[in-house]
Amino acid sequence: MTLALIVILPLLGSLLPLLFNNQGRSLCASMTMVAPVIGLVLLWQHVDAVFAGQAVIHSWPWLSELGLNISFRLDGLSFLFALMIQGIGLLVILYARYYLSKRDPMGRFFCYLLLFMSAMLGVVLSENLLLMMVFWEMTSLSSFLLISYWSHSTDARKGARMALAVTGAGGLALLAGVLLLGQVVGSYELTDVFAAGELIRAHALYPVILALVLLGVFTKSAQFPFHFWLPHAMAAPTPVSAYLHSATMVKAGVFVLARLYPALADTDLWFYLVSSAGMATLLVGACTALFQHDLKGLLAYSTISHLGLITLLFGLDTRLAAVAAVFHIINHATFKASLFMAAGIIDHETGTRDMRRINGLLRYMPHTATLAMVAASAMAGVPLLNGFLSKEMFFTETLEQHMLGSFSWLIPLGATLGGVFSVAYSLRFIHDVFFNGKPVNLPKYPPHEPPRYMKVPVEVLVAMCLAVGLAPGFTVAGLLATAAAATVGGPLPEYSLAIWHGFNLPLLMSVVAMLVGIAVYSARRPLFAWYARQRDVDAKLVFERVVQTAVRGAARMTLLLENASLQRYLTCLLLSALVVTGWWLWRLPALQGPVALTPVDGVTMAAAVVMMLGALATVYWHRMRLVSLTMLSVVGLVVSLAFARFAAPDLALTQISVEVVTIVLLMLALFFLPARTPRESSALRRGRDMLIAGGCGLLVGGLAFGMLTRPYDSISDFFLANSVTGGGGHNVVNVILVDFRGFDTMGEVTVLAIAAIAIYALIDGLRLRVPGGDSLGKPWAQRGELLMLVNLSHVLLPLALMISVYIFLRGHNLPGGGFIAGLITSVALILQYVASGEAWTSERWPVNYHWLAGAGVLIAGATGLGSWAFGYPFLTSAFDHFHIPLVGDIELATAMLFDLGVYLTVVGATLLILANLGKLPQGRPSEGEI
Repeated sequence: MTLALIVILPLLGSLLPLLFNNQGRSLCASMTMVAPVIGLVLLWQHVDAVFAGQAVIHSWPWLSELGLNISFRLDGLSFLFALMIQGIGLLVILYARYYLSKRDPMGRFFCYLLLFMSAMLGVVLSENLLLMMVFWEMTSLSSFLLISYWSHSTDARKGARMALAVTGAGGLALLAGVLLLGQVVGSYELTDVFAAGELIRAHALYPVILALVLLGVFTKSAQFPFHFWLPHAMAAPTPVSAYLHSATMVKAGVFVLARLYPALADTDLWFYLVSSAGMATLLVGACTALFQHDLKGLLAYSTISHLGLITLLFGLDTRLAAVAAVFHIINHATFKASLFMAAGIIDHETGTRDMRRINGLLRYMPHTATLAMVAASAMAGVPLLNGFLSKEMFFTETLEQHMLGSFSWLIPLGATLGGVFSVAYSLRFIHDVFFNGKPVNLPKYPPHEPPRYMKVPVEVLVAMCLAVGLAPGFTVAGLLATAAAATVGGPLPEYSLAIWHGFNLPLLMSVVAMLVGIAVYSARRPLFAWYARQRDVDAKLVFERVVQTAVRGAARMTLLLENASLQRYLTCLLLSALVVTGWWLWRLPALQGPVALTPVDGVTMAAAVVMMLGALATVYWHRMRLVSLTMLSVVGLVVSLAFARFAAPDLALTQISVEVVTIVLLMLALFFLPARTPRESSALRRGRDMLIAGGCGLLVGGLAFGMLTRPYDSISDFFLANSVTGGGGHNVVNVILVDFRGFDTMGEVTVLAIAAIAIYALIDGLRLRVPGGDSLGKPWAQRGELLMLVNLSHVLLPLALMISVYIFLRGHNLPGGGFIAGLITSVALILQYVASGEAWTSERWPVNYHWLAGAGVLIAGATGLGSWAFGYPFLTSAFDHFHIPLVGDIELATAMLFDLGVYLTVVGATLLILANLGKLPQGRPSEGEI
């Protein structure tokens, strides 16, 4: 339960900043910190078990047949990421308190931030891969809200859309890979996936699974060639950039790479795909970062480069390389978060991020400059800082691989080249911003140090860079070992975190990278001149062009298929069904099977003839709306009788109730329509429609005939056998609805409530003129109420409500239930609106139907959640027999609570639609209009 709380707390806590938004900026930020602080306390309760190498797993069954369970896992790797997500999240919240201006809605910002934190915690703590995918998509959606926070900015909107499109597409690929992985393993639980590593790698689908998973990883972690979205996400506020680039979002991709490392790694395909992508990303990001003039742009491309470094380490496919990758994840989070915060401080105090203008800031902001220079040095891999240690491990591992044979030297060369550019762009960050002359035309001059507590998060992170660099054994060794062991899925090889390893080849590579990096920066002017001559390809413009091209293509396709003609839609649908189904039906050797047909009695035949005549009359008189509606109601009535005739009383009750509500709805709508439909179809079109309709009728009849004359196995025996023992009810239909297929019913009532609200929104405020007369031109009566109908409706209301209660209470064991009872109640109440008018009824029945429908959905959902509290799957019913004084022995089931939710939703949704139709008339017509 603790792990679930860690994930859920930020989600619930996202309401606090909204509630305290107007109570002061400091209080709003403090309330935002509540959830991550509690989460860190809960996380720390498991520190002993995690550092002992155990995996803490909390699981609750949900949709077990689909493999989706609410399962959470806390091991060394997820502990590390959860610690970074919440710890750096707290620092970002404190920093944002001073970064955001008074014009920025702080409550909304912190709400988005906590939503994103919850999604990231869900990704790293999920034991079930399908559950992880739910949170994975939540990260894309919540990051979209964060990136587009300054929605007035075109760059923010376009950058957010680009990020959502790229990472969303990758998420679809990852979902496909996860589904295939689950099919191969037979489970979506990580414990089972890890145990089936050999099976996965030997399976024929392994290349497909690996490719799909890597697509999801590479898009989320901005690996080449999907790296272009990340720099454009810099349009977000700097606290967002600091959070996304250090501990979240882009780290979600490398987390999945590390998480699935034991199951998917250790193959040649893994090495070639992962290492090549990592190397390309490392070099492209490092080279491009040097030439950026925007301070955050430089940091964004440096993030891409370091993500490539981490990916390359995992691609090298050795245990020590995986340890180095985890170590660099820790180090990158600390120095990159501090650098972004420092960049935000500079932007905040100078009004610009252009490094050609913000020169010589050491004189004005010495404290901030010192912090930023230490963090940038850690990024460059300067000795005695944390970045140096993981970079040394990186260089060492590039020298140990031999997969490329005689070309294996290319990997250490590429790694050294990446180190060269890392030193160069880090040196540019330090020199151009804090030295290099004086500021040039700053929007805010003179710049000065930020508020004291705005620097505290940077100070904490820089102190960690120094502490890890100077004393790794006392600071990070235990956490690194725990996280790395969970990553490799076994014992760790020997490695050392010593600051000095003597004179060796990795040290030489570091020295070369340092010296050549300084030389590259010193020769920057010809390099910048060369870069300026290159064709400038704006990824945002290219992406927008692709999007617009796709939109135009979709519009042309839509115009081809959707010309706003219902006839065309139905024609395409019916012809497709006729061709596809008819083809297989035609290929049958004989349409009739070995089973004899049930003899037809005279009453059944007469009812069938009446139903067919009613259908034909509906078509024939379709231009006379009232007559055709009457004929249509005859068809519905006969269908209800047919259900009753063939021992389906529940369906008969439902059909007749739905029929009444539908006819009332159509009658109310017809009041505002012309009495007759104009003739629009030509004789040729009518002939075509008749042929299609006749063909489809023959097809359906043939299918029914072929099926009824052949033996088949029905699932009804299962429900009949388990209805009482499993659901506690003798009414099999109701037990299916509220227990066996309760999740389907939950979805249906939710859709019903949503549809009702949507219809209400469409007609709210709409006012239509009342027609002056009927179809014959006779004027309507001045008094709208009929005395006989008014008196009859008042008498029928208590009787109908009593019947609905009776139908509801008996539904679990006899024909009835919440849905039918809700329709009966709705019809009784609608009769009051029709008879006495909307104003009279609303005055005596002041019920908010929005709340009624919403309460029904919540009650139904709460019933399902209640079963979780006792360790049962969602919506599992509990029942028992009780003795109640004056009543006697009675069976009570939790399914009745679910049925109550269905009842309230049906009543609320139906009345929300029908009662508001009565508000459409604008008023009685005047004498002149009549």
